[in-house]
Amino acid sequence: RERLEEQQLLDGRYQLQQVPGGCVALPVLEEKLSQLSLSPEMPCELVQIQQNPVLSRASRRRTPAQKLRDELQQLLDESWSEELEQDVPHAWQRHGDLVLLSEDSFKAAAWERLGPVLWDTVASALGAQRVARRGRVLPDGMRTPSVTLLLGQDGWVEHMDNGIRYTFDVTKCMFSPGNITEKLRVASLPCAGEVLVDLYAGIGYFTLPFLVHAGAAFVHACEWNVHAVEALRRALVLNGVQDRCCVHHGDSRQLELRDVADRVNLGLIPSSEEGWPVACRVLKDTGGVLHIHHNVETPPAPTLVPPAEQESSEAASYDAEVQHPMKDAGKEAVGARIRPEWQRWAEATATRIQGLLAELHGRPWCTSIMHIEAVKSYAPHVHHLVLDLECRPALS
Repeated sequence: RERLEEQQLLDGRYQLQQVPGGCVALPVLEEKLSQLSLSPEMPCELVQIQQNPVLSRASRRRTPAQKLRDELQQLLDESWSEELEQDVPHAWQRHGDLVLLSEDSFKAAAWERLGPVLWDTVASALGAQRVARRGRVLPDGMRTPSVTLLLGQDGWVEHMDNGIRYTFDVTKCMFSPGNITEKLRVASLPCAGEVLVDLYAGIGYFTLPFLVHAGAAFVHACEWNVHAVEALRRALVLNGVQDRCCVHHGDSRQLELRDVADRVNLGLIPSSEEGWPVACRVLKDTGGVLHIHHNVETPPAPTLVPPAEQESSEAASYDAEVQHPMKDAGKEAVGARIRPEWQRWAEATATRIQGLLAELHGRPWCTSIMHIEAVKSYAPHVHHLVLDLECRPALS
């Protein structure tokens, strides 16, 4: 066996296997049989094990991606090529029993001759019942996905996230796993007894954490996409919080609520600026907190940093800041921990909101930066930020 391994003649997918007659079978690669040369003193014969060959430990530890590749290669046999191997996905989204493939998966024409067998094989290898493939997001203002259901009849799925059950139709709505840090953060906010307005609720990304974990007394959830509204209403029932939420279907800029909210969530990027006047109007006249989402451009940090200053440079410390976001702090502490561009955006936003509130109520208001959260890098040198802004009437 050792000699055959050195000559790379054995098939590593299988173990040695006992066969009738007290003999042991070595798994020799079929394409290497012509190179097989054994000593005449060693009795041997060629046998084919057609059923249940014993897989090696390494094969049993194959990742789903490796298993999928191997099964597809076996299906296509001599037609297999490096181009096809590059076309097999290495990652995907999983939603219950449905896997959602990326848009660049299985684009080569050679896959077409497999027909439905291709999607049955994908589902089997990945442990799924349904298969879908993403396309480009439609430019319709609602970020409607272009998704094709390849195996299965129904696109509705459930997704468990931080103990919350989300449900949506993958062919009609998107699920954004990149916002998990912000969903976890809002779930930990002290909202007991508070009324909250979520101006861009979607399928409930933030509405549900506020209700299920943060203890909000009531949430007004605004959403104009009919498919997202249906998903949100189903999810409210799934999580048993439907009695503490009112879903407002339509353009949040036309929302008729006023003076109701202790908090307002403005979870829209690249900018939630069009919702700022509405947020000020629905905020209680005693004040409250706005959670303002925005994409802020940050120029690349200088590449040449003196060694003595490297430890304290913003460029060197940024990764740690994102992984360990700072907790609530005063304005001075916040300014000392974040990039200058972020601080300037937060201060400009606080000034704008202060002016809107003063104009709305006819008296001075104060705004205070409570916290700036870096959610994720949205694009090169662009960061998705959330500003927690406390707003209160000025004391006379």
